[in-house]
Amino acid sequence: MSHTFKAFGVAASLGMVVLAACSSDETRNVPASGALVDAATAGDEEEVERLLAAGTDPDAANDVGRTAVTHAAYAGHPRIVRLLVDAGADVDLQDATRANPLLSTGETGFVDVLEEVLRADPDLTRTNRFGGTALIPASDRGHVEVVHRLLQTAIEVDHVNELGWTALLEAVILGDGGVRHTEIVRLLVDSGADVSIADREGVTALEHARTAGYDGIVAILEGTG
Repeated sequence: MSHTFKAFGVAASLGMVVLAACSSDETRNVPASGALVDAATAGDEEEVERLLAAGTDPDAANDVGRTAVTHAAYAGHPRIVRLLVDAGADVDLQDATRANPLLSTGETGFVDVLEEVLRADPDLTRTNRFGGTALIPASDRGHVEVVHRLLQTAIEVDHVNELGWTALLEAVILGDGGVRHTEIVRLLVDSGADVSIADREGVTALEHARTAGYDGIVAILEGTG
């Protein structure tokens, strides 16, 4: 399988998640779950506070199980995430696409959201739809700040996803070899990433970097950069 084909396959997007309001037969004092999801997505702090005070479940979710706190995380609203976490929202809950607040930060690069999620002591071993921890998408998307922060936790640096790739492999295979991906490779190596781990075709990150002409990354992986 070619380098280009593999990258295309992983980058192919899944269908958009449809947001739907959930109705409730509870009393008027407990608003429908959809209201909290909508307010969290919009970043409406006042409304989120009002709904939580009125008794809305902080783990309110839409029809595919995406919770209000996950919506707030994806939307980049750290203050909303903080409000929901402080109200007892479970940051480990995953929706039908296996997304949750921690995993969202690997995709979005919102390090301020990540800091709020880490306050809730999330399960760092939870994996996304590709079987990867938050560190893997953060590495391939060039989110240096998120990678740096995650590496300060107990997250497994050499976790292998369902595609057979580690964060290091993805940083090279799906990265562009530029400044950000080069720094991520350096961070991963400095944190003990095993450079000898190969993909399913037996190709290591170093070999991929050489083929792509990523000289800065090659130097790091060879221990000369």
